[in-house]
Parts: sequence; structure tokens; C-alpha cells
Amino acid sequence: MNHHSKFWLGIVLLPGLCMPAVGQGKGHGHGHNKHDDDGSYAYTKHDRDTAWHWYHEHENGLPPGLAKKDRLPPGLEKQLAVRGTLPPGLQKKMRPCPPELVHELPPPPPNCEHTVIGGHIVLVNRTTHVVVDIIHFE
Repeated sequence: MNHHSKFWLGIVLLPGLCMPAVGQGKGHGHGHNKHDDDGSYAYTKHDRDTAWHWYHEHENGLPPGLAKKDRLPPGLEKQLAVRGTLPPGLQKKMRPCPPELVHELPPPPPNCEHTVIGGHIVLVNRTTHVVVDIIHFE
């Protein structure tokens, strides 16, 4: 290739290299949805059945937060809702989920954990305190 051909090749290719990429904005494609970490996660019927089975096997020796005496007052119970943010009163009532039950449940999404609040298993985002899903035992 002679010097003159290289010059023209550079002129033809250079504009394409300087053009902005089309369709690569900050859309909601893979990796751009801020709810990918927990927004689409939900306990399955199998997860709920597993938790219910575990709960009824351990009814006599339930850890704090899961025993019947640990039920929430009606006002706080109403504040415990999927996609709702836990108010400080409910954040104080969060207890670790029993390790044996955590082992039976699927791994939580990033930044989330299985917790116990007033007799319920609650999947909560540790950073935002948003409730991702709930397993009720009543």
C-alpha cells in the first residue's frame, strides 16, 4: 500500500472512529436497572413451604422474633409491606434469621439478607431498608 492510499484510508475510517456510538445510552438494559439487585426477587412457593415446614418443626424452641409472643402490634404490622421502607421502629425489631433456615432458603440478592421481624421472615435490603419480600407465619 503506497503512502497516498494510506492517506485516503485514514480519511475514510477516521470519521467512523469519531462518531458517537448510537444506542449505548444509560437505558434499563442488563446491568443498568437499579432494581436488578433485589427488585425482581420474590420468595417462591417452594421457599415459603420450606420456611413453613421449618417453622412448624421448631415451634417449641423458636428463636427471638419468631415466637408467637413476638408478634407485632397492629400499627407496626401494617407498616411491614413488600416494597415498603422499614421505619426505624421496625428496623429495631430486626433479628437474624436462624442459620438453619437461611441454609434452606436461596441466597439473597446482593445487599439483601433474610431477617426476622415480628414472626415473619423478611428479605430486606441492608442499605435502603426496603422490604423485598415477606413470608408470613400467621
